[in-house]
Amino acid sequence: MCRRPWIPKSCGWCVSAIDNTRRCAEFQENVLQKVCEERSGTLAAERAKQEMDEHRLLMAWNDAENARKRIIREERMQQEQKKEEEQRLHAAIYLETLQKQILQEKTREVLQLQEEAKHFITKENLDQRIEAALDNPKNYNFSVDKEGRVAKRTALS
Repeated sequence: MCRRPWIPKSCGWCVSAIDNTRRCAEFQENVLQKVCEERSGTLAAERAKQEMDEHRLLMAWNDAENARKRIIREERMQQEQKKEEEQRLHAAIYLETLQKQILQEKTREVLQLQEEAKHFITKENLDQRIEAALDNPKNYNFSVDKEGRVAKRTALS
């Protein structure tokens, strides 16, 4: 529609003015869109660069933290190994002491049995032991009260 009421509607000037206005608006829209894209593109590039820098910083911090944790873990493992070694040493000392005690006890038992073996009755001393028993009769026929004293004894026959 022509803004000039005095110009007829089929005027070529009005049609070309409308087309020019439409083209101008499209051009402005395209220019604004390109500017926005450029801005968002540069902003996206800046954002990507910032994210990359932040990623590098976080990776460096992570590497430092991993190194710190590794040092702590290695120290803990060394302490655990030292403690285990001390426990093994104490266990070995304890076993050695226990074996010595067992050996001493067994040696004592052997010596005691050897001493008792001197009083055993053997074929060689059988006649001698019989004579000694007959010469010294023993009376095992007696009673004992609650306190462990001999209360009554019978005569030997």
